[in-house]
Amino acid sequence: MILMIDPILRIENLYKSFGALKATDDVSLDLRKGEIHALIGPNGAGKSTLISQIAGSLKPDFGKIFLDAEDITHLSVAARAVKGLGRCFQVSSLAMPLSVRRNVMIASQAITGSSFRFWKAVESDQALIAAADEASNMVGLLDRADVPVSNLSHGERRQLEVGCALALKPKLLLLDEPMAGLGAGGSERLTVLLESLKSEIPILLIEHDMDAVFRLADRISVLVYGQMLAQGTADQIRHNPLVREAYLGSIDSDSPDLDSLNSESLNTDSSDRSPLNLGATKGVND
Repeated sequence: MILMIDPILRIENLYKSFGALKATDDVSLDLRKGEIHALIGPNGAGKSTLISQIAGSLKPDFGKIFLDAEDITHLSVAARAVKGLGRCFQVSSLAMPLSVRRNVMIASQAITGSSFRFWKAVESDQALIAAADEASNMVGLLDRADVPVSNLSHGERRQLEVGCALALKPKLLLLDEPMAGLGAGGSERLTVLLESLKSEIPILLIEHDMDAVFRLADRISVLVYGQMLAQGTADQIRHNPLVREAYLGSIDSDSPDLDSLNSESLNTDSSDRSPLNLGATKGVND
């Protein structure tokens, strides 16, 4: 069911080019409160380029980005975070020698105004500790609060990254391939976690795991060659012939539905010339 409420995030007619290559070509989408909106597409479709523009690390050539009806198009990454935009990255940025609690406390400092205080003083800040433990509890890691990150499993580190983002008290989360590298058990735990969070914090999700996408997403947008190919509910996207052709290369009576695809089928070898491997011929770093 599509929720008919005002969006917390709105992207209008975004363009970004690198020379002659159009990485983002007139893209518009929104994220509404209480939903997970998934952004999918073949490798090289421009998904991470789009997310980088939303987060503020890359400036669009044209177009507007609104957070809670405020134009944030020209704000820095830090300013967007203060406004309530939280992001988890493809590549972990955790401090491995430090404990779970200390990692979340470092994230919490960004909104408590204690970022430039000596750590010894911060370490005993009960309000900061409470905020860190609250975020850790939300992602199921409170009982691991004193464990060094280096001793966590890959799945637990992914959970912690979400916890660090939650410590910023965001209005929304941008999640860039959170299931990457996880086994079936880790993917299931993270999927359950994200399901539990969406009623409190809307999520814009980039993910190659189609099982997770179709289970989690209230709406899905499909990006191909930097352009929006289709938008709709999971069921609409699953049976959309244009989307199936973009992923599978041809349409016939025996073509499987998209939910039969997995992350391996979305990451084909660069020698594959099928439409699934658009990035290999277009040159967009996804």
